[in-house]
Amino acid sequence: MSTEANIAVVVLAAGGSTRLGHPKQLVEFKGKTLLEHTLGQVGMLGFQHRVLVLGSRHEEIQGKIDTSGFKVVINGDWEQGMASSIKLGLKAAMAEEALDHALFLVSDQPFLERVNLIKLVHTQLTKKPNATYSKYGDHIGVPAIFGKAAFPLLLQLDGDEGAKKLIHSKDFDYCTEAFQKGGFDVDTEEDLRQLKTMEL
Repeated sequence: MSTEANIAVVVLAAGGSTRLGHPKQLVEFKGKTLLEHTLGQVGMLGFQHRVLVLGSRHEEIQGKIDTSGFKVVINGDWEQGMASSIKLGLKAAMAEEALDHALFLVSDQPFLERVNLIKLVHTQLTKKPNATYSKYGDHIGVPAIFGKAAFPLLLQLDGDEGAKKLIHSKDFDYCTEAFQKGGFDVDTEEDLRQLKTMEL
């Protein structure tokens, strides 16, 4: 996949899971932690540049997760919000080599499949928008892939702003790809109980 363009993958997993009360990165679903599942889907696709952004309880997470194949960067400012992880991850990826695209994922989408990532990349490379987002229901979000023209905008994000904010930027064109069940993530104990009922 990465032969057509120079694509970096950035997995954002620095959050403190404050509403859940324990690291959602380590929540188990179908025999794997959510973070392991995400890293596994990425690992199947042969991306050359892979960055994992950790923050809260990173030592505990690194002690339980095999992060080989990923450049791990620690966000000491993770409490400032998502933007700090986006910027740190992008800068780490850009330090490796001149990039054409950056694909961002989070660690708590249990129904992520590699086909979701393949579709995003294909649309981005063929239609050449500033970005291609996942769409679930009426919402758009991650995983999402951004062309290098969008990098300066990503680096201007602040606080708890996510990359979805860019769709409101002037002259920012984007595409979407459907991601069924992409809207299900694990933020609360109720989400966790619901997830456990889906293991069968």
